[in-house]
Amino acid sequence: MRLIIVSNRLPISAQIENEKLHVNKSPGGLASGLQTYLETALGNDENFNYLWVGWPGNVPEGKHRTELEKKLEQQKLRPVYLTREQEENYYNGFSNDTIWPLFHYFSTYATYKKEHWDSYREVNEIFCAQLEQVVKPGDVVWVHDYQLMLLPKLLRDKISVDISIGFFLHIPFPFFEMFRLLPDKWRRPILNGMLGADLIGFHTYDYTQNFHSSVQRLLGFNHDMDKILLHDRKVLIDTFPMGIDYEKFAAAAKNKRVQKENAELKKLFGDQKVVLSIDRLDYTKGISKRLQGYEKFLEDNSQWREKVVLNLIVVPSREEVGQYQEMKKQIDELVGKINGQFGNANWSPVVYQYKSFNFEQLVALYSLSDVMLVTPLRDGMNLVAKEYVASRTEQSGVLILSEMAGTAQELGEAVLVNPNHIEEISEKLKDALSMSARDQKERMQNMQFRLKSYNVVRWAEDFMEDLSEFKKEEKKEKEQKFLGATLRGSIAKVFSKSKQRLLFLDYDGTLAPFVGVPSKAQPGEEILTTLQELSGLKNTEVVIISGRDKETLNKWFQGVDVNLVAEHGIWIKKRGCGWKMIKPLKNQWKETIVPIIKTYVDRVPGSFLEEKEFALVWHYRMANPWLARMRAKELTGNLLNIVSNMDVQVVRGNKIIEIKNSGANKGDAVSEFLKDDKSQGFVFAIGDDATDEDLFRALPQKAYSVKVGVGQSSARYTFGSEKEVLAFLKQLAGGNGKNSK
Repeated sequence: MRLIIVSNRLPISAQIENEKLHVNKSPGGLASGLQTYLETALGNDENFNYLWVGWPGNVPEGKHRTELEKKLEQQKLRPVYLTREQEENYYNGFSNDTIWPLFHYFSTYATYKKEHWDSYREVNEIFCAQLEQVVKPGDVVWVHDYQLMLLPKLLRDKISVDISIGFFLHIPFPFFEMFRLLPDKWRRPILNGMLGADLIGFHTYDYTQNFHSSVQRLLGFNHDMDKILLHDRKVLIDTFPMGIDYEKFAAAAKNKRVQKENAELKKLFGDQKVVLSIDRLDYTKGISKRLQGYEKFLEDNSQWREKVVLNLIVVPSREEVGQYQEMKKQIDELVGKINGQFGNANWSPVVYQYKSFNFEQLVALYSLSDVMLVTPLRDGMNLVAKEYVASRTEQSGVLILSEMAGTAQELGEAVLVNPNHIEEISEKLKDALSMSARDQKERMQNMQFRLKSYNVVRWAEDFMEDLSEFKKEEKKEKEQKFLGATLRGSIAKVFSKSKQRLLFLDYDGTLAPFVGVPSKAQPGEEILTTLQELSGLKNTEVVIISGRDKETLNKWFQGVDVNLVAEHGIWIKKRGCGWKMIKPLKNQWKETIVPIIKTYVDRVPGSFLEEKEFALVWHYRMANPWLARMRAKELTGNLLNIVSNMDVQVVRGNKIIEIKNSGANKGDAVSEFLKDDKSQGFVFAIGDDATDEDLFRALPQKAYSVKVGVGQSSARYTFGSEKEVLAFLKQLAGGNGKNSK
């Protein structure tokens, strides 16, 4: 297996200083976590190989770029180069000024600039073009994070070879009302882009459910358990909380360099209790409210003054952005205020450092600190909290953790806090500093056990295993039921040699795609020509078997010599004959049902009632998918109760609910045609929804039956789309053109 990892940044950072190329490792949690997984996979599987694709940093064309590419090739890294304008608009612009604030619920910070979106789309296409050059059949492509949400679909559309595509979002996916703040021209491509993957992963169940909700409401795709059902395939959606390299942090705590750093820190802090806060400068981290909570703690708990210190570390980030400069100024002022109000010559309540730290220094800080204060206002996961727990080898210390961090769903033994509530932060600090050693140990043991067993390698392995199993399942289903080129050719040969041919063709969702307004789904020239060619073949009967009313079918297929079945089998019109009913039916029941459906038309904007002679149809394709789905379930239940003593059935179709007489269905119509076909030669039927299952079940055993789309069916085979159906019908007609009537 070859794994191709795709991320915005490579796990290195390249830059030119004094005309010399410098290549350094990236410090980020994603980069280090994936590197750990890759090293483990290489050690465990001799057939495993990988390539990592991403942006290396700004390196101008020329000798430095050539030198860089040689170094990267040795490390199995492939660069994607961006211009400074692309970096500014795609990364700083759309990714960090639109998606980042919106997905973290800071909607007022989000900007909506067309040039940023255009650049975002352009860069995703650049990544796709780079992958087109290297992807081989059987590769697994794993796309990471919010900068590349369009990439999975681009890959699926442009790369013809069989590959597996995974996508993982490392930040929160917001609830629907937040996500919909994106313009419609952006939010739909983002959802469809992500749905280009075979497997989409999120850190928490909440994010997974939020994604399901947005897909349902905006795109109308339903889900079955953990799978979203698209028109032609399924997408697996699941939750994978990212872990850390637990052993690396646990072992580092005993490292001599770490212990030396630890000893220096003890000299600095003495006997004071140390509360540690480490964050990148960002408005999502809640640093100001954290300081205010600490200030409130010192106000309310004078006994702790001069006995505790907040070791506040802020890692520089986006210092050129005005909003971040203002945030830095606010933090500086709060630190000054707290130290000025409570400090003295011998004690500073806050020790504040605005800089980065290396790995050994971080572990020393973790292992020294009595309390870790992690209070982001919103965070996808937060690996710092996990690193602190892993570094506490003596199983002491207390983790205060924001309820809004993804990690909180795993680390329930932490002291959980609402990061927006200053008084609560103060109270939790008091609880943490007063906690008994026994309680600390019990909590820490439980958290360490969980983090040790579900580390970053396990996280990646679980994702890869689920992706592999899903693809195997999909392949098996296709091999068993998908009507591929070879099988299509075999069926076409049987068709050409048969003396009698009978074809049952559903219309909506089979010959033609669904549209918002049913009246606009009339067949085009290509469909009509193909049907005319088929019906013109010797001993060939073509039956259009639809839920449409007979007037619509008359109008649409006027001049085409085919048989027609209307209202799902109630009316039949054979070639050269008029319309007739399969059996006598009554429709007085409509008087009871029409007012009920009209109530739901009023309650669900965009829905409407279609009234046929012996059927009623509630259409909700144009309605809000979430509301319509809820109301459809409610209406179905109500109708089933009402019609229980009537000779009427309620059928759920594709974005419709149909109420019709029980005395006729597509299966009955099929029987009407089969009784005229004494030889029962070539019989073929194709449809897409629940009403076509009656058709499939009524066919003779040797008949060819095909369902369009995904889902359970009695049909023997499946097609992916209406285009495939039309192409196959053309194949049948084209291979028998000389055998006309």
